[in-house]
Amino acid sequence: MVPLLIWEWPETAIIIAVTLLVAIIGRWILVRAIRGVVAGAIERSKKREAERPGVLARAAGLTHERHKQRTATMGSLLTNVATIVIVVIALLTILSAIGLPLGPLVASAGIGGVALGFGAQSLVKDYLSGLFMLAEDQYGVGDLVDTGECKGTVEEVTLRVTRLRDADGVIWYVRNGEIVRIANHSQGWSTAIIDLPVANDEAPAGVIAVLRTAMSNLVDEGTLADKLLDAPTVLGVDSITGNTMTLRITARCEPNQHWGVQRVIREKGQEALAAAGVRAPKYPGPPPTS
Repeated sequence: MVPLLIWEWPETAIIIAVTLLVAIIGRWILVRAIRGVVAGAIERSKKREAERPGVLARAAGLTHERHKQRTATMGSLLTNVATIVIVVIALLTILSAIGLPLGPLVASAGIGGVALGFGAQSLVKDYLSGLFMLAEDQYGVGDLVDTGECKGTVEEVTLRVTRLRDADGVIWYVRNGEIVRIANHSQGWSTAIIDLPVANDEAPAGVIAVLRTAMSNLVDEGTLADKLLDAPTVLGVDSITGNTMTLRITARCEPNQHWGVQRVIREKGQEALAAAGVRAPKYPGPPPTS
């Protein structure tokens, strides 16, 4: 009868000790290397941001904190994967050294893995989707995103779920594997679109000249210097409907800042039109009562 376990002193003990030592040293080296790569990537991101004006860096999605969080998450994931791989290899080596037959064990693990894989398909899908989302920097904490099912500000991103808070303050937990498409309103820049209605018999060239002067003064005042990426552009007449001629102004601004920019530009534009005597459209309706 062949014994299931083989223990030959001191050879088996030496093999186990060497295996554990190599595993510990290997993990230490890998963890140090991963941390070094992460620290280097974070430092390079910090230097790149320092070389750009703050507004341009944020508009390009190069903010240091955003890159730091994503890099740290990927570093933590790589550390966990490296640890698991090293532990499994060391465990199999030790089991082989003491004479435990690995064939049945590997076969059982394979069957169990297949069964677990069928039962945890959605979980694996969530984790893989989360991994790709982090690697591709599709969104990060603080971004305003629309997943199709809900729209809100990202508060937390993990490999399995993304936590959003909508405009009503409701928190949504969205599984990464269920996100088919996503619209990120915070990456790059936002566009402020302002429509100003005037009477349709006003001279378009004169109205456009008034608005361009107003936008130039707005830039000179520096009211929106920390939010605007470019000077507001007066596109001209956008539409004429009934008694109304609508002129459109656009402005490229920091992510998620277009609402405030629209209010300021609309206010300044309306003040300039009133000061220049440009008439508002006359809407049909009952005569005013005294």
